[in-house]
Amino acid sequence: MSLFRKKDIHELIAKQSHSGLKRDLGTWDLTLLGVGAVVGTGIFVLSGTGAIMAGPGVILSFIVAGLACLFAALTYAEFASTVPVSGSAYTYAYATLGEFFAFMIGWCLISEYLLAVSAVSAGWSGYA
Repeated sequence: MSLFRKKDIHELIAKQSHSGLKRDLGTWDLTLLGVGAVVGTGIFVLSGTGAIMAGPGVILSFIVAGLACLFAALTYAEFASTVPVSGSAYTYAYATLGEFFAFMIGWCLISEYLLAVSAVSAGWSGYA
């Protein structure tokens, strides 16, 4: 068994047709999900903290962060067009990069979710 083995894209497509999972989120839904994350974390948490540390440079830091998010979105869109199945970055990485990279990306996703939730909860608790 190789650590860098990949799942066949045709196998993933065939498995999805039997699983019953369908792509239900459209462009509007995903846009609102992104706006909700930006409002929850960006406006309520990061702007106050960033203004204290960076001063007027906080605007520049938000522009740089926005560019990083744009490139991440374009990368994710490329993965989604390459592997036309429902799934996350883990599924796309498993099909294109291999099992080891999918494992690493899966744990990075878990860490990302934990960090995002903790940042939002710290911000809201500060307001409460």
